[in-house]
Amino acid sequence: MKQRGWERLDDGVVLELASVEFDVFVTVDKDLPHQQNLSRFDIGVIVLRARTTRLADLRELLGALRAALDDIKPSEVRILSWRDR
Repeated sequence: MKQRGWERLDDGVVLELASVEFDVFVTVDKDLPHQQNLSRFDIGVIVLRARTTRLADLRELLGALRAALDDIKPSEVRILSWRDR
């Protein structure tokens, strides 16, 4: 988000902007599905729930992320958890 200058924007605004340019929004913000009505955005949302947000822990979810990217639909939310591996 920082590369696009979106780091100071509210989540709803970020999702609106992202839905214009992207098909899927990937985040580690576990609270996002509870804070936003994600069904109103024309973008799929994938929430990564690793042990921590360190890259080494997030890498464990890459296989599940690749699979989810293949078939996620607009307005769909998927939570990928390290516990489900």
